[in-house]
Amino acid sequence: MVLSQRQKDELNKAIADYLSSNGYLNALSEFTKETSMPAEIDKKFTGLLEKKWTSVIRLQKKVMDLETKLSEAEKEFNTGGPTRDKRSPLEWIPRPPERYSLSGHRSPVTRVIFHPVFSVMVSASEDATIKMWDFETGDYERSLKGHTDSVQDIAFDHTGKYLVSCSADMTIKLWNFSEHFDCIKTLYGHDHNVSSVTFMPSGDHIVSASRDKTIKMWEVSTGYCVKTFTGHREWVRMVRVYHDGSLLASCSNDQTVRIWVVATKECKVELREHEHVVECLAWAPELAHPAINEAVGAVNKKGARSGPFLISGSRDKTIKMWDVSTGLCLFTLVGHDNWVRGVLFHAGGKYILSASDDKTLRIWDIKNKRNHKTLDAHQHFVTSLDMHKTSPYVITGSVDQMVKVWECR
Repeated sequence: MVLSQRQKDELNKAIADYLSSNGYLNALSEFTKETSMPAEIDKKFTGLLEKKWTSVIRLQKKVMDLETKLSEAEKEFNTGGPTRDKRSPLEWIPRPPERYSLSGHRSPVTRVIFHPVFSVMVSASEDATIKMWDFETGDYERSLKGHTDSVQDIAFDHTGKYLVSCSADMTIKLWNFSEHFDCIKTLYGHDHNVSSVTFMPSGDHIVSASRDKTIKMWEVSTGYCVKTFTGHREWVRMVRVYHDGSLLASCSNDQTVRIWVVATKECKVELREHEHVVECLAWAPELAHPAINEAVGAVNKKGARSGPFLISGSRDKTIKMWDVSTGLCLFTLVGHDNWVRGVLFHAGGKYILSASDDKTLRIWDIKNKRNHKTLDAHQHFVTSLDMHKTSPYVITGSVDQMVKVWECR
């Protein structure tokens, strides 16, 4: 270490003061001779060496504390908040950057879903194909071809043995997913673009929604249409089945959400509060009920609502939470800057995830009714999202033709 002449003089004077005040007079006389120092030492150097020495120790401790904090901050930055070890899977949320960005589709991706059993995800696209990917390795596995126009929606039965798809070619196709991946049935009956499809919980019926304004129920074993639900005045965008299979929820360009009783085909309630096309919806799992009740201030047993609850996302840029038993909108989540295209409940019940044409994936804290995190997910509109029930992954699909896998922690 190189000191300037002035620093050397100051250090020498401080040492001389230290020797003098501690009675090391022989050492002091030798030291002053060798350093050619005047006998008188300025008062300002009194006790200076001791002060510097103690402040160095204090600074060293401060530096060590700051280094520890910095390494903790780096760890937190790299792992995205509290480390996964400390956080329960019920609170895992997707963190940037994406783990995989998968290309292969030649047109916008319309829907992405996880397989209920295997480490496989499936994407549907306007290029008329359905593609399979391994979400753990990011590998492309195969394409299912058969539709002649944009594939609008896909869904697995609870066993994962069958995949159903629907298309703008007005057909619904059933695929054998346990072997050969063949199309085993094609269902005809809708008069226009089929926009949504899902299985009943039992797996023996399929429900579909179409631009022909109807919702149809199909028997898997025969391929026959056994029920038609009519009432919407415009294109039906999505249909989803309640967990026990007793109710259907549908949303439409007519700006309404309708709840249907499966047994009687009657429309139980019409939910009207959105100011534009309602694009998507999702039923709340039991796990989400406590957070929903907290959000509306009904915590005690007396005032608690029992549901069923439903969320809907619309082109009016909002997400609404509905109490289906009373037909009331409980609250509205505002934050997206464009159409909301996909909504789902987090497996832990504390959050809602949404995808939008503002190119973001957002996580909403239900209890506090606020936007908890925003991820800039794609270069173009985000059309669809899904969250794995047990593994820490979320997937998104976009008009930019990409499928992205996001790791949660």
